Amino acid sequence: MSHISYNKQWQDAQLAMADMLAIETPAQPRAPETDINAAFQLVATMFVKYVQIFRKLEQCYDQVVHPQKRRLIRVVLDGCMGRLLELKHEMITMDYSEYHYFDDILADLKLTPNDLEIPIPNYFVLERAQAIEKRERLLGQILARMTLDNEKPDGTTTMSIDDAIRIVQTHERARQGRLRAKQIRDLRLNDQRARQRANMGDSKMDRGLAATIIQKYYRRHVVQKEAKKFRDEEYMFLGMAMPTFHKDPLKRLHAEVRAHEDERRKRQEKHEINYQQSLIATREKIKQTEGPDMKERLQDQIRQWFIECRNVSKKFPDFPDEDDGGSNKIFEKKTVAEVQADLEAKMESKGKKGKGDKKGKKGKKKKEKKGKKGKKGKKKKKGDDDEGWTLPESEFVTGMIKPSTDTYQNFWETRDETHNFEQNYDSEIVKEEKRSEVVEEIRVEVDALMREELKNLKAAIDKTKEKKKKKKKKKKKKKKKKKKEKDLTPDRTIESLYEELVMNRIIIRPPKVSLNDFIGDFNYLPSLIRQAKHEPMPTMSDAKQLTALYGILPLGSEKVHEIAPQIKGLLICGPKGCGKHMLLHAICNELGANLFDISPKNIFETYREKEGIKMLMHLCSKVGKALQPTIIFIDDCDKLWKKKLKPEEKQFEPKRLGKALPKWLKLIKPGDRVLLVGITNEPYQGTVKPMMKVFPRCILLPRPEYGTRLLLWKTLIPKYNGIITPSLDVTSLAKLSDTYSSGHIHDTIVEVLTERRLAKMAKHPLQASDFITGLAHRNPIYKDEETAFKSWWKKTPTGKKHERFLEEQESGEGDGKGKKDKKKGGKGKGKKGKKGKKKK
Repeated sequence: MSHISYNKQWQDAQLAMADMLAIETPAQPRAPETDINAAFQLVATMFVKYVQIFRKLEQCYDQVVHPQKRRLIRVVLDGCMGRLLELKHEMITMDYSEYHYFDDILADLKLTPNDLEIPIPNYFVLERAQAIEKRERLLGQILARMTLDNEKPDGTTTMSIDDAIRIVQTHERARQGRLRAKQIRDLRLNDQRARQRANMGDSKMDRGLAATIIQKYYRRHVVQKEAKKFRDEEYMFLGMAMPTFHKDPLKRLHAEVRAHEDERRKRQEKHEINYQQSLIATREKIKQTEGPDMKERLQDQIRQWFIECRNVSKKFPDFPDEDDGGSNKIFEKKTVAEVQADLEAKMESKGKKGKGDKKGKKGKKKKEKKGKKGKKGKKKKKGDDDEGWTLPESEFVTGMIKPSTDTYQNFWETRDETHNFEQNYDSEIVKEEKRSEVVEEIRVEVDALMREELKNLKAAIDKTKEKKKKKKKKKKKKKKKKKKEKDLTPDRTIESLYEELVMNRIIIRPPKVSLNDFIGDFNYLPSLIRQAKHEPMPTMSDAKQLTALYGILPLGSEKVHEIAPQIKGLLICGPKGCGKHMLLHAICNELGANLFDISPKNIFETYREKEGIKMLMHLCSKVGKALQPTIIFIDDCDKLWKKKLKPEEKQFEPKRLGKALPKWLKLIKPGDRVLLVGITNEPYQGTVKPMMKVFPRCILLPRPEYGTRLLLWKTLIPKYNGIITPSLDVTSLAKLSDTYSSGHIHDTIVEVLTERRLAKMAKHPLQASDFITGLAHRNPIYKDEETAFKSWWKKTPTGKKHERFLEEQESGEGDGKGKKDKKKGGKGKGKKGKKGKKKK
């Protein structure tokens, strides 16, 4: 795409953002919504529209090369990202469910499921590329040192007996195979020579006739091949045959697009360097050329103000403090008398002590009491919910999106840039920005000089001496001191602590996996399922979206993380092989984050007992906050709160870690981009309440449905050099692989597509029977396991609220407070009645 295309895309995104601002900040206050379903539909529609804007802005920020435009796009992009997170949390508070479905909204807006996919901004990693590369280099050096330490002094590595036996067996089998192959080759050569001797007496054919026969057969073969190819293409066009994935025709095109995007990023770097250099050069030039005139003009204006104030009040005024704005206070749109009155009022208020303050406090207390009485009189009856639901205000909208949109509409929307073909920075904007900075810097210097001059004028003309202002000790109310984390390692650097954690295998290197590698299909029928009064099961695509919303977007940007709803703990649970660890590694790679493994099995040998756990949590906190973003991972986290541990599980003492986590989570505050991730195959084994207290957000991975299984077979077979031909019935494979996880399907494909099988593929194409045997050797996901996950989910706090919400929706009682109040009231009346009878 060209510069014009990205500018047009930015314009479309800003027009859509202006429409959203009309909904977010209406001219007249909107009436509260009493229907919770209508309110949820409004929030869900806003969420889908913000996703479309976010997709456009992310691509623009990644590819626009104009440095000043990119800064404005970045602010809107972060604001849009934060607003997405707020809307997601608002939907959770409305229907108490982690998963939400937008199929009806997509149909209304004429969008496809791909339009609902949330992209991960590339700047999460690209803008920290140097820091990530430096950290990876350090990690590689430490790991290399660890392997060298495990070697013997003479350079030879230790080998176990099993490895030695395996190597001997491999070489012996190879020797026997070579010997057998040589014998078979000799036998074939002998047979071939015997046949040649037998055919020596046959008559020879004419060369011309032989050439004609060869040409005839060859031409027939070529025509048959072309006819078959034409027929297959026609069948694929009509949808009567499966396409072959041997060679991707779009592969070359995708490579060209990626190369073009990389070229634009390089151009971004050049323009950014030029822009930074121009900022420094322009500032120095303005300071040298315009600085003296600015200084002289400011001094003349302040002296004129001194004279005018003296003419009005017969004395020189007091110069405003720097905290109040300094000389900026003078140049406000006020008269000399108003400025002097403000300064005198301020001095009087500072001089007041004792009685005035007490009277003020008494007056405030009386007003507060009156206010409370008034509030008591206007109390509503229990169960009255006439107010309804209103869209809560957002700091992202008021502080980031709206000002940036106004800047775009006032400046960039109508700007003609036909002359700026290379999309370089605008020098006029740079001059205006730096001129204001230089003015502010000179103003501070001039204020210091003019304070001295005013002091000398007062001493010479008014003959007054300034009294030294004594610092008044203000009585501060005693506040409860917040407990701060003690630094257990004050004398050690972050590098040494990082090395210790790597040596103890706490910090590990995650495999290179992206979120796009996680395959999942969209759920197309949730609205129909809900009409039948059933709760739809989430798909892998829904889990992928939750991973982006809970684990990646909140930690990617510092500004977004400070304002957005904070998520400290995330639980990823599901049957074996559904991709829990893959999602964890995707979070780390998309963020460029450090991965800490504090699983009980991993920390048992190094950090034992209470003091060891305390030191470990301190190291994770200190190093994690210094090198954020950080992901702290606990495998088999259900054992931390399991009631009865097995003997082999007791030796790792997992419960000691479970007791330390709640206290440690309190030390993570907004701005600390640290996320605790727990992974478990059996969440129903642990106690629900303490587990969900540590992990308030949960991603429940389901068994892959038919659409996801079909997509897995179609994607993974070509990935491992397999060829999908009409002889391979992929739809039957997707049906037969029901009750199997995505990990089972992946392992089966890897097991079948060996080098030997790939070599035979030309003569013997792949068939469904090749994969059935591999699937049969694996344990499927039984219905009892799925039922256990569903029943566990209903016991969680969110699950209980969601079940209650569905019951209230079916009964049509709205918020459901009526039932509880009636029950409580009934019980109370019964008790009173019984007491009354006893008294009688």
